[in-house]
Amino acid sequence: MSTASPDRAVFDRIAPRYDLVSGLMTLGMGDRWRRAAAEAADATAGQRVLDAYTGTGDLALLLADRVTRLGEVVGVDLSPEMIARARLKATASGRECRFEVADCTALPFASDWFDAATASGGLRSLADPAPGVAELVRVVRPGGRMVILEVTPPARLRGAHARVLRFTTPLLGGALGGDPDAFRHMVATIGHVPAPQDMAAIMGDAGLLGVGWRTFAGGIATLHHGVVAP
Repeated sequence: MSTASPDRAVFDRIAPRYDLVSGLMTLGMGDRWRRAAAEAADATAGQRVLDAYTGTGDLALLLADRVTRLGEVVGVDLSPEMIARARLKATASGRECRFEVADCTALPFASDWFDAATASGGLRSLADPAPGVAELVRVVRPGGRMVILEVTPPARLRGAHARVLRFTTPLLGGALGGDPDAFRHMVATIGHVPAPQDMAAIMGDAGLLGVGWRTFAGGIATLHHGVVAP
């Protein structure tokens, strides 16, 4: 996804209502999943952590609690409107967390710069997630951890789940004063998420060891984790 991607305009448009509709889409369980992702990243005081596709910054702020003021968390997203809201959250909560507008498939950081990286809800917007995973691996030091959290269609109900989301989310977006077409685009990307075993294979090919995953709520979200090879 480049800076010319239409996804930037889409997420700029839905930013004002993103948190509310996201909460409805995840049945209010999104915070629990993000806490699990922060725990899986295993970040400690003084470390440097990247949160790619940070959106409005919720996962990045949880990571900031773990690295404390001795460390640094950088949240990156292509949408300036999402980043603006993430910065407001950081200020309101009193947490130190840096947010930057950047393309997560061409990160402006040196190789091996971070101790860990997370990605929540962004890789599904890529036509091919493999280069996006490889770019995240590039900026994490050997032995560092990488965590991917995605909303996913349950294996047994992939078709039905996608149809329900396609129908209901644009209605919610419109009812909440949002942009139905933009929310429809966001929901459509859920169908692009690779099955858990396929995502694990992509992570392994990118140089991650010990790749594992867990699912939540019958498979409507999946958390992958692995360690960058020495």
